[in-house]
Amino acid sequence: MTPVTDSRNTSAKEWVVEDVAAGTFRIDRTTLIDETVYEREMASVFGRCWLYVGHASEIPRPGDFKARDVGNRPLIFWHGHDGAKRVLYNSCRHRGALVCRVPEGNARGMSCFYHAWTYNSTGALNGVPGDEGYGEHFDRAALGLLSPPRVDNYRGFYFLCFDPDAVDLKTYLAGAADYIDLVADQADDQEVVPGAHEYSMDANWKLFVENSLDGYHLLPLHKTYFTYLEEREGNTLDRDDTTEAVDLGNGHAVICVHGPWARPVARWTPALGDHNRPQVEAKYQELVDRYGPERAQMIGLTDRNLLVFPNLIINDIMGVVIRTITPTAAGHTKIHQWSLATAGEDPDLRARRLDSYIAFQGPAGLATPDDLEACEACQAGLRTAPDVTWSDISRGMHREHAGQPSMASDELQMRAFWRRWQSLLD
Repeated sequence: MTPVTDSRNTSAKEWVVEDVAAGTFRIDRTTLIDETVYEREMASVFGRCWLYVGHASEIPRPGDFKARDVGNRPLIFWHGHDGAKRVLYNSCRHRGALVCRVPEGNARGMSCFYHAWTYNSTGALNGVPGDEGYGEHFDRAALGLLSPPRVDNYRGFYFLCFDPDAVDLKTYLAGAADYIDLVADQADDQEVVPGAHEYSMDANWKLFVENSLDGYHLLPLHKTYFTYLEEREGNTLDRDDTTEAVDLGNGHAVICVHGPWARPVARWTPALGDHNRPQVEAKYQELVDRYGPERAQMIGLTDRNLLVFPNLIINDIMGVVIRTITPTAAGHTKIHQWSLATAGEDPDLRARRLDSYIAFQGPAGLATPDDLEACEACQAGLRTAPDVTWSDISRGMHREHAGQPSMASDELQMRAFWRRWQSLLD
């Protein structure tokens, strides 16, 4: 059994210990195994931060909806017939039952299966069987589906916040907004490809956040994938000093690398097919003409993994993958991920984009199973606590505190996450 202690009254200052003079940054392993830490996180992190809900392209027509769990709360992401896209709590105002019990669809209204209270696509209550039984003061207008206190979108990415006093979304995103722009500027019209990957792991959610930002593990852990790429195309991973890690503020961070894989937006390799090479190179020239060579290189040729704190990862590599990482317990995590692509792109190029994405990041691909196994192996090793107290996240601290650029193989990006995490739990 994993040791479990009561950490309700423990200060987070004791869990994250940074010693700049010694060049060490350590995490108490209690933070990864203790159920009371998880409970505090759900209130202080997931209850206070902006959380990703979905992309505007997922509900393009009036009536389109997606059922989503965000921060372990059931929601409906619904395009109303009045033209507004809303996020509504998926809970009947009568007895609390789920109103929407299918993952997606198109509906003018929804009826709770329990007592048939019915709501239209704006969330308004418009049907109560036997409402005469409630008397003259029954106020149907006050009993529509409720929304979280804050809902907003940036470049088509919709977020919510359960804290009514939170800063606005743009302020919250800080430097991460610039990297979302690099995704959104890849095409004038983008869409989430139909379908999603949903999987889970028996490990703490923060381990997978770290893994998603970790440029240090790529070659040792994903040997099979890079051998496959080298044998197929003769390409190898470039580990020179052009890679970087950047703290974007508010816990957000990014790593940038130059990968050996194709980027359908503008970097051709044989994986995309000889017949697609002219249109890929033409797309890159369009980016140069529109944004200039420096920004075109950032948009079209640079690979990046972006963390929007606490649990949104945008992997802009061989495809654009939107990933949410949600804890359900101290030792269990749900992952949902979607692929974002250029709307209306050539069907063959779309198929090759998805093939490259699935080969690396699909739940049965050549990388994701490695990552899940690594996180679960860490979780198993954490059972040595409290005899082994600390995990180390110190790589690259000498560069960070000397004002030098950090590399993607450093751990500055994890430290940015943990510093923000600590500040919220204190």
